[in-house]
Amino acid sequence: MKLETAIHEAYQKLKNNNIKSAMLDSELLMANVINKSREFIILNLDKNIDKKDFDNFQNMVSKREQGQPLAYLTNKKFFWKYEFFVNEHVLIPRPDTEIIIEQVLKIFKFKNNINFLDIGFGSGCILLSLLKERKDFRATGVDISNHAVKVCKINAKKLGLKTRLKLYNSDIDKFKFGKYDLIISNPPYIKNFDIKYLEKDVKFEPKLALNGGLDGISEIRKVIKKSSELIKYGGKLILEIAHNQKKDVKQILNINGFYINSVVKDFSDNDRCIISTKLEN
Repeated sequence: MKLETAIHEAYQKLKNNNIKSAMLDSELLMANVINKSREFIILNLDKNIDKKDFDNFQNMVSKREQGQPLAYLTNKKFFWKYEFFVNEHVLIPRPDTEIIIEQVLKIFKFKNNINFLDIGFGSGCILLSLLKERKDFRATGVDISNHAVKVCKINAKKLGLKTRLKLYNSDIDKFKFGKYDLIISNPPYIKNFDIKYLEKDVKFEPKLALNGGLDGISEIRKVIKKSSELIKYGGKLILEIAHNQKKDVKQILNINGFYINSVVKDFSDNDRCIISTKLEN
């Protein structure tokens, strides 16, 4: 069978199952199966696919039909400027989260030797992207998931950053190492009740990385409280939040001695990121 026929059949199946990016996903799955680039696929549609590869492709298409995210099927996700290894134990990096990278680079443009902490680092996409951008930054990461530690170590090795970071497998409540110029976090912020209404793809992601408790801000509250102990006076705390949490999160930050610098919107014009400064104990 020719690549074109196999891809077209996959496209029809995915389209019939309401997968929005049916053609792109079909091409990327094929590229992954035969270990070539998507460009190669598009330029070589008349080439034949052997039976073993075709069976593997069919199997992956079937999983994608059921809603399994493309990133988990290919174990790849592009974020900022780099390709990250991901699996079903870590949250899939989102373009909106790149806002954190942009803000950190802007705020610390003229400051050197920044020592920062990433709470709930997952795949490591945020802290590793920052380390790639700034050679003088040093990072510490803490995550409750030992799977996240394994995934982040794979990505750190891939990007040549193993020597510039320390990773801890711990609940943030129990973490007490160091004082930081900057703390960043993309904590779980979806209300417990809302998880069952998420899009099909998102339901495959780890609940640990999504569940923000009954009110959606229980993990954010923990992060802010602990950050107030771990951050230096004048240090910055940058948090990703849900579009409707600005008021509540601002209040928690104020109670814990943080001054709100700004709230940054995402590409859909929703509140996405709160930048604050530690001013009092």
